Amino acid sequence: MGEKKSIRVEQKGHIAYLILDRPEKHNAMLSSFFDEMAEQFKRFDKDPSVYVVVIKAEGKNFTAGLDLKEAAELLIGDGTGAAARENLRVRILELQEGFNWIEKCRKPVIAAAHGFCIGGGIDMMSACDIRLANRNTIFSIKETRIAIIADVGTLQRLPHIIGQGWYRELALTGRDFSAEDALKMGFITHLCDTQEDLYQRADEIAQEIAACAPLTVQGVKDVMNYSRDNGVYQGLEYVAQKNAASVMSDDLTEAFTAFLEKRPPKFKGN
Repeated sequence: MGEKKSIRVEQKGHIAYLILDRPEKHNAMLSSFFDEMAEQFKRFDKDPSVYVVVIKAEGKNFTAGLDLKEAAELLIGDGTGAAARENLRVRILELQEGFNWIEKCRKPVIAAAHGFCIGGGIDMMSACDIRLANRNTIFSIKETRIAIIADVGTLQRLPHIIGQGWYRELALTGRDFSAEDALKMGFITHLCDTQEDLYQRADEIAQEIAACAPLTVQGVKDVMNYSRDNGVYQGLEYVAQKNAASVMSDDLTEAFTAFLEKRPPKFKGN
């Protein structure tokens, strides 16, 4: 038998559920986990039946972050020579792709966290489009406290979500912050009382997104990310070009027809 994977995938209608599935280790992230994530989000991106993705987790915690035992072997296992340092640099870039592909995936991604969301969990959630948590969730950019510079996305993405003030305090101290803090600073948009409520709210948002024209939703995500990285005026030019190339679609015709016929539209992604 092969090694058990760290994630599993389920799909209901047009909603895919990516489930962190290493509960006996609090969903700690092995090196292979990042490869699995990149592979799976490439599949989501290509699969026309998937309109939106929800990330959630088995067990008591969303994730304990990096598996520290394996990380120690990765960081110091090959010594300190030039070749070892170069190998580590290349491997870090490969690990980054695991979460880069959450962002590169054209389908919107919702993260629903509970329990502990530590270190790499912040990196992962920062790459998602929408973030929710229940009241017992504890967050932390823990890398600072274990002598590691967070290197798979938090330091690059988080300031765009919560602003420089909170971002610098949390990254420089590595302290825990609560789900209520996360809501106040805008890291999450919904705070739920129970895990059941959390998953229900995530499903409701996913269903709202899935009810929209899929190519339009994908275009909106693309434009939002481009505008964030390139500024207002470049973003305006980009969306003008994108709409000019893609606005005339079967889904647009269906939207107008449904409006005139006073019925819900039935989009097909054409």
